[in-house]
Amino acid sequence: MSAKRDYYEVLAVAKDADDKTIKSAYRKLALQFHPDRNPGDASAEAKFKEAAEAYEVLSSAEKRQIYDRYGHEGLRGAAGGPGFSGVEDIFSSFGDIFGDLFGMGGQGGGRGRGRTRARRGDDMRYDLSIGFREAAFGLKKSIEVTTHSPCTTCEGSGAKPGTSRETCRTCGGRGDVMHGQGMFIISTTCPTCRGEGSRIASPCENCSGRGVTPNKSTIEVDVPAGIADGMSLRYVGKGEAGAQGGPAGDLYVVIRVEEDEVFERRDDDLIVQVGVNIAQAALGDRIKVPTLAGEQEIDLPAGTQPGDHTVLRREGLPSLRDGRRGNLIVVFRVEVPTEISSEQRELLNKLNESLGNKPVAKKKRGFFK
Repeated sequence: MSAKRDYYEVLAVAKDADDKTIKSAYRKLALQFHPDRNPGDASAEAKFKEAAEAYEVLSSAEKRQIYDRYGHEGLRGAAGGPGFSGVEDIFSSFGDIFGDLFGMGGQGGGRGRGRTRARRGDDMRYDLSIGFREAAFGLKKSIEVTTHSPCTTCEGSGAKPGTSRETCRTCGGRGDVMHGQGMFIISTTCPTCRGEGSRIASPCENCSGRGVTPNKSTIEVDVPAGIADGMSLRYVGKGEAGAQGGPAGDLYVVIRVEEDEVFERRDDDLIVQVGVNIAQAALGDRIKVPTLAGEQEIDLPAGTQPGDHTVLRREGLPSLRDGRRGNLIVVFRVEVPTEISSEQRELLNKLNESLGNKPVAKKKRGFFK
């Protein structure tokens, strides 16, 4: 299997392109490689689907953030990557854009609103707050969501049992109506059936003609170790039920990670600040520092300066891409006492005299120098 092309390369846009530029680039490619304009051309259909997949990711702020950070692997592992089983899936996901593209009032080259058709259900979002340590080690958590399932009385049709939908008399089942305006004929959505091409004369009493009823369900969320704040987990088919027998939408569980009092995160690395007194900094010592696995003893070098640091390899967070852990960066903070005893003052005065009591200017050092 050939490797996926970079989505920015597919749409021929820069990585800092705004939403308008991305949408414009996608429209151009969709118009060029649309299957109805390239009948029987497998290459054009493949490019059409590739462009649609790239647009699905780059037009979503959440998916784009994950892709920019982890690439294709991040989408498959953490947030659920895009996937299309065929051209019909693309039409389902991007119907509004095609309507704008081809100016067909939703007809989409033969796939229009001229008849009642199945529609994919809406996607849902659930914000899940977890602790920093839970994000570091991963967890399984049950959440309760309320979706709308097909009505059991009318089996999702919305019509009273024993009856069926009727062809709309206003549009004759086409789903749109034509208006003459000078030399032009304009097609607009039928106001009676709202583009369905049919209407319910006798609504189902259980669902009031909606075809769906509320349903609470419990979802087991598997949060991977190392997940970051703002990432989302995709559960296919766990969103709202589709209309007229269409597939259900997806559920996106957006993770909100609480800040930690000890550790600061930088990608897969962790930063922790450890305070030492001036004697320890000057003489060196064996000290304990916090890690995710508990306290660990390390050597504090003699002559440690404020802001000096040491790196503990593989003591950070696991990567969502390959599971390799980042590092733990221990930054030393030399603490100067604000209250001292008379004995400590005497000792410090002697130290001051022995050092010559002369300030020495040193070149400023960067954090990672």
